Amino acid sequence: MDFKQIQELIRLVNESNLGEVTVEQKDFKITIRQKEEQITQVVSASMPQMQYAMPQMQAPQQQAALPASAPEAPAAAAPSNTITIKSPMIGTFYRRPSPDKPIFAEVGDEVSPGKVVCIIEAMKLFNEIESEVKGRIVKVLVEDASPVEYDQPLFLVEPA
Repeated sequence: MDFKQIQELIRLVNESNLGEVTVEQKDFKITIRQKEEQITQVVSASMPQMQYAMPQMQAPQQQAALPASAPEAPAAAAPSNTITIKSPMIGTFYRRPSPDKPIFAEVGDEVSPGKVVCIIEAMKLFNEIESEVKGRIVKVLVEDASPVEYDQPLFLVEPA
């Protein structure tokens, strides 16, 4: 079974009322389950066993739970004289290079272009995120080891 056939199976399960599909061949077994807008795909072969999980689709539920005035609140909280350092990618946000090392940038720290302010892990690669502005960190907007989205605000910087 090739990748296109697996994708077709996933599409068919999504479009149907089926809860689960299992296909077995000689050295290959695949099970695709559908449960509340999430798909879990488990693939195993005769050699190493591998599991693949599709990301959970929970963003629409979270947005529906927010009150109508919530999107305006973060904009009002940011002072007009600050610059936002945003995430250039999707991944996991880390404030320090390793658990036993100091934090890259604290509130009150001075930053300048090229200074590393955090790391974002994407697909097992650790990407150093550098400041593009000179100033002082006013607020850290993301918790350590939290997932971040593309263009999500990470820090507020008061320009120098």
